[in-house]
Amino acid sequence: MNIQNELIARNACFAATFERGDMPMLPQLRTLIVTCIDARVDPAHILGLDLGEAIVARNNGGRVTRAVIEEILTLTVLVGAATGGQESAFNIVLLQHTNCGAQRLADPQLQGMLQQKFGIDVSEYAITDQAADLMTDIGRLADAPGMPGEMTVSAMVYDVATGAVQEVAPVKSLAEYRAANVDAAVPMAE
Repeated sequence: MNIQNELIARNACFAATFERGDMPMLPQLRTLIVTCIDARVDPAHILGLDLGEAIVARNNGGRVTRAVIEEILTLTVLVGAATGGQESAFNIVLLQHTNCGAQRLADPQLQGMLQQKFGIDVSEYAITDQAADLMTDIGRLADAPGMPGEMTVSAMVYDVATGAVQEVAPVKSLAEYRAANVDAAVPMAE
């Protein structure tokens, strides 16, 4: 059986008992999780999430990139429109993991090859120290123009060997992080 047929068969099993077609568009936990694309890192399994509880954005390393900021800002507008302007902020959880391939992006030779072959600059998203990098990402969110101060953010690292998460930054509003002067250590390139 090819993979496409396997996935369709699995979906048929899922759809056969599906009774949740009336779920609201907005996530029940008002949460957006930014995490890595690594197949070992599935927030639904790691954090016990159910369908419709959270939005998940994934990229190499689970880093806050310009694209992630643009997605969050777009979501705030959509959430505000869906709630009649009543609510636009939600919870952001940054979730990195141990033994991440994005740690290899710190290699200058790999950076040079990606820049030369594809014009991709990965230097600001390389993972070198997860706690510091997560704080940098919180700083990027705090420094992003238009990001609502009432939006909350926290950060965790998932250990792929044990299955446990460790809190790196507690839940605080972006306004609190701004007041604490958490700035992005590496400004985002224009």
